[in-house]
Amino acid sequence: MTTMTEAIRSPGANSVKALDLEQVRADFPVLRREVYGRPLVYLDTAASAQKPRQVIDAMTSIMEESYANVHRGVHRLSQESTDLFEGARERAARLLNAESSDEIVFTRGATEAINLVAFCCGEGLLQAGDEVIITALEHHSNIVPWQMLRDRKGIVLKVVPMLDDGSLDLEAYRKLLSERTRMVATTHISNSLGTITPVKKMIAEAKAQGDILVLVDGCQAVPHCQVDVRDLGADFYTFSAHKLYGPSGIGVLYGRKELLNSLPPYQGGGEMISSVTMEKSSFKAAPHRFEAGTPAIVEAAGLAAAIDYVQTLDYDAIQAHEQGLLSYATTQLSQIDGLRIFGTAPEKAAIVSFTLESAHPHDIGTILDRAGVAVRAGHHCAQPVMDRFEVAATVRASFGLYNTEAEVDALVAALHKVKELFG
Repeated sequence: MTTMTEAIRSPGANSVKALDLEQVRADFPVLRREVYGRPLVYLDTAASAQKPRQVIDAMTSIMEESYANVHRGVHRLSQESTDLFEGARERAARLLNAESSDEIVFTRGATEAINLVAFCCGEGLLQAGDEVIITALEHHSNIVPWQMLRDRKGIVLKVVPMLDDGSLDLEAYRKLLSERTRMVATTHISNSLGTITPVKKMIAEAKAQGDILVLVDGCQAVPHCQVDVRDLGADFYTFSAHKLYGPSGIGVLYGRKELLNSLPPYQGGGEMISSVTMEKSSFKAAPHRFEAGTPAIVEAAGLAAAIDYVQTLDYDAIQAHEQGLLSYATTQLSQIDGLRIFGTAPEKAAIVSFTLESAHPHDIGTILDRAGVAVRAGHHCAQPVMDRFEVAATVRASFGLYNTEAEVDALVAALHKVKELFG
């Protein structure tokens, strides 16, 4: 299996098949539209990816032909919907190389998954004074739940600092690990800078210290590289479907089966119970004990189609293409006077975060929008990262498997227009 690091070091290698970019772009209907009379250039995939026709059709098909509530129905439509729903779980397990589909919990997204882990571990495993380590690169969704747990249970929260290039200070990380450490929660790829963290090494060092649990936020990794949770050694791994070219409203939480079954439920209600009396309730085994209520049935069909789509294209080809775009975009943007790129770690995903002298990021984003170029401007739900670099916001161009060098050129041309307007 080609790792993300190997793909970065040898993008476009002869052994990697190329994407049929024309066909890929044809699969995404939205890319045919115009914005303000200009062809849409969508460079906001890190926030939410666009959807291929295969995902749209899968979701339409279940609504038109097979929709019913899952698991409890004995009629044909319920059985078909259940098969589609559980088929999505099996695909997610294979995608992450989980040992069993019972290790895949469906949530509303990665944010809910991290909240689930923080809450359930807080109730079942963590005590006042136990230490949880997070990193300075985290999205708010991997900061706030741990702060809430700190305030509720009295855990101690520690933060791995970042270096000037946006990579993690691994020496500081090693010093933070102690006999009091019970959990490490880290991003796999920074959503704001694109930094790829050495999660396998971090997990190994945590495990060498003792029985330390590790949660990995893989939202930005799963769309771009093959993830093997067993090879990483992760206890928990999570991602959101909408960043994997699937629908919003559904996410995946991987957890080791014995670990999941040792945790209390997150919510109570239908489906997650074995039995209920007016005096007490007993709960199902994982994953169903964490899936109270009617799930995202249609969205699961979309997730299954998204997984099939990405795997059909081949991750090595996706990596090589996106790394080529990152290299090209970094070179072209670096030639613009007054433009500063944040996050220059040697190992990066296809995300470029920058500012431009004399222009506020929100103004830049607005002017680019009028040129048909969609980027993200703001703190990217990573305010501590902005604080580290002493800026309020950046402009973020993030690339997906459907982007082209011509779209990078359109971004650069629009930025020159910004410079003309703001001097």
